[in-house]
Amino acid sequence: MPTHKVLVVADDPLVRGGLSRILVDNNDLVVSGQVSGKEFSISLLEIYQPDAVLWDLGWDPGSSVDALLDLPELGIPIILLAPDGMEEYSVFTENVGGMLSRDVRAEQVRAAVLAAVDGLVVFDRTRAKKITRRSTGPLEPLLEDLTHRELEVLRLLAEGLPNKQIALGLGISDHPVKFPITSILNKLNAQSRTEAVVRATRLGLITL
Repeated sequence: MPTHKVLVVADDPLVRGGLSRILVDNNDLVVSGQVSGKEFSISLLEIYQPDAVLWDLGWDPGSSVDALLDLPELGIPIILLAPDGMEEYSVFTENVGGMLSRDVRAEQVRAAVLAAVDGLVVFDRTRAKKITRRSTGPLEPLLEDLTHRELEVLRLLAEGLPNKQIALGLGISDHPVKFPITSILNKLNAQSRTEAVVRATRLGLITL
């Protein structure tokens, strides 16, 4: 069996150490590196060459969410450990290979990493049920019509592009992109980019 390399990302050094010990208990996994969320960068992927990233979002995931949204497509899965109530952010970008609660068992973490490396998207049971209910429930009407610029941004969101690439496509700096994205989420009553795209598609605003 091949051994898969995992980069562990967590702001708390004790969490990094604990997750690393969990992973190495499986003969199919090896920890190639440990870094904080603030240190994470594309260049580190070239250094550690992981097959997957295990990222603990901590109890206050705001800054980590911003970092994830700005990542280009990496070609390797990121498995997120998230606090309760984060199921709305189930898929930030194409990079995310799964989301688990922070209190899952060690064997579940190892199984999720192996499944993500194998091309699957993994959620714990409770979070998966919540995501399914939001995706298949009654479609609420649009709270307010989207502007022409917001429709442009929405179409780029549907392509899974991060903020920087969306800004490049619109010919603006990346910081102002956050304003139309926030407006889109509010008007569609969506909690994440993915949910916004799904609802917009069901409403006929865009086609995939």
